Amino acid sequence: MAKDILGDAGLHFDELNKLRVLDPEVTQQTIELKEECKDFVDKIGQFQKIVGGLIELVDQLAKEAENEKMKAIGARNLLKSIAKQREAQQQQLQALIAEKKMQLERISNNFLSFRYRVEYEALCKVEAEQNEFIDQFIFQK
Repeated sequence: MAKDILGDAGLHFDELNKLRVLDPEVTQQTIELKEECKDFVDKIGQFQKIVGGLIELVDQLAKEAENEKMKAIGARNLLKSIAKQREAQQQQLQALIAEKKMQLERISNNFLSFRYRVEYEALCKVEAEQNEFIDQFIFQK
């Protein structure tokens, strides 16, 4: 009966018969809730550490991917540059070939011109000899 009267007044006795303001059952539930909250906070802390590690790993992988991307872009640009250099070199070589062909043609023309001149002079000499022979033949008659 004294417990009921005290219980109605909001006072309770615990298992050690100490006077408490809260009901021992509520106190026990509060302690359990406190422990569960502590466990939950610990688990959240562990989760945050795991997530932090995962974020660091993803950031590191992103940086590595970005580095590889930049290397690939650099390699592609280098390849384009090399292709342009080869194209320019090919054009230079084609121009050089055309120039050498023109030089060869000039040399050939000069050689042919010289050859034709020599042949022409030789034919003129033969013509002069034949004309002289004809003139002598006509005078002898």
